[in-house]
Amino acid sequence: MPVKSPCIGTCVLDPKSGHCMGCYRTGDEIGAWMSMSDGAKKRVIANAQKRKANSPAKSSQD
Repeated sequence: MPVKSPCIGTCVLDPKSGHCMGCYRTGDEIGAWMSMSDGAKKRVIANAQKRKANSPAKSSQD
């Protein structure tokens, strides 16, 4: 089964962090997504989840 994109349609890159404010991937990760292996996609998702957990924007919305 293919790895589903974590995109939620909120495609805005934060100028400070360089991460998408919706899915927490970098611009490079977003651009390379279609050519990544499933293993690489899983690593990107894990890293994005860590970024989200450590994001000051997340804690201010909770």
